[in-house]
Amino acid sequence: MSELDLTTFIRDVPDFPSEGILFKDVMPLLADPAAFRESIDRLAAWAGPRAPDVILGAEARGFIFGGALAYALGCGFVTARKPGKLPWTTVEASYDLEYGTDALQVHIDAIQKGARVIVLDDVLATGGTAHAKIDLVNQLGGQVVGALFLIELSFLHGRDRIAGTDVHALIDYA
Repeated sequence: MSELDLTTFIRDVPDFPSEGILFKDVMPLLADPAAFRESIDRLAAWAGPRAPDVILGAEARGFIFGGALAYALGCGFVTARKPGKLPWTTVEASYDLEYGTDALQVHIDAIQKGARVIVLDDVLATGGTAHAKIDLVNQLGGQVVGALFLIELSFLHGRDRIAGTDVHALIDYA
């Protein structure tokens, strides 16, 4: 694996989505073929040994990384969506964000009992979204074998919210 510095592809956007938030924009990384490939390769290197049956990603950037990772690993991909976006019976988990509250849903048959699941997202901030996804997996009887992120904002202590889960991020902003 090369030594490409993925941080050079992350753009800081001040005051988005609200004042006082410094948003880490991954779109430049996604637009660069080498950076995107390397990020998926590095995520797969960590996830592969955990032998997941399913990658669970939340909209929107979690879909991009999660779908690519599931493809690279040859496993399934499950979408966690905002309420009202899925067409069939769902389970729901609500969570707090660093700038508000929200909820996620998955179909009730999206994760089989005992399935090995990696929860994936682009950023681990306060841990609210990750905690909600872990809750969804638990509601359906799956087994979370890891929580994986492109970026961790460790100064927000999101790992504390998902204590007991094997967590890994490719980039840490302390």
